[in-house]
Amino acid sequence: MTEAAVAPGGGLTHGVGFLTDIATIARRAVRSVLREPEYLIPTLIIPVFFFVVNTGALESFVEGQAPSGSNVGLDYRAFQLPVAIIFAVTGISRASVLVIDIQSGYLDRMLVTPIRRSTLLFGLMVADIVMALGLALFVVAMGLAFGVWFETGFLGFLVFLLLAIAWSIAYSGIPYTVALRTGNPAAVNSSFLIFFPFAFLTPSFLPRELMSGWLRTVAAWNPVTYLMEAMRAILFEGWDGLMILKGAAAIVGLAIVTFYIAFRSLGHRVATG
Repeated sequence: MTEAAVAPGGGLTHGVGFLTDIATIARRAVRSVLREPEYLIPTLIIPVFFFVVNTGALESFVEGQAPSGSNVGLDYRAFQLPVAIIFAVTGISRASVLVIDIQSGYLDRMLVTPIRRSTLLFGLMVADIVMALGLALFVVAMGLAFGVWFETGFLGFLVFLLLAIAWSIAYSGIPYTVALRTGNPAAVNSSFLIFFPFAFLTPSFLPRELMSGWLRTVAAWNPVTYLMEAMRAILFEGWDGLMILKGAAAIVGLAIVTFYIAFRSLGHRVATG
């Protein structure tokens, strides 16, 4: 958004609608993404690295150890693709731009306009959707290049992307909360580390049938587990409605928590700013 967009006499000072406010914020945020494509390159290193290393090191072992039943014929590359895509889209947000706006005083100038406060985050999340979609498409293309295919066809491909993007937006409440509470770019960049314990305490390397002890118990309580299993069902098991519903529930549950703390943090900054 430009200064003119919030200046007296500009479009936002005439009580424009909620969706128009979001669109105005989103245009600025999306333009910032397009101006900084190099921002996305480091984000792809981790998922590509884990996909290549995990399939190279564990593919033969896991496919050979798959127990009788549903995992016979397990395609480990398809098994690993959801892990790669979750790593790619988790923590992606325009929270770094929000921090710059806080430090420069631009956010404070925005807050004295009639713009609806919630649209400040919703507009940024539109740019997050654009980023998550681009990253998800790249990772899926990588999977296709390695021979992965969707058992559920093109519709499954669309649902797969939808789950990835929805998860990305649900998690984005965390970096936005950190940005609003601290105004510190280093803290925002570190917010992704919160995800690592959740990522590895899951069936990310092995099916749950091959896990045992406390790790299997923790994985059963981890919402990331159900997201992974929903995405895997779409890839190579078919339309398992219950599994997909569990994955969607995990996303909704995370979104309720993270959106609450993010918008509460925005309200706190408005009140104290």
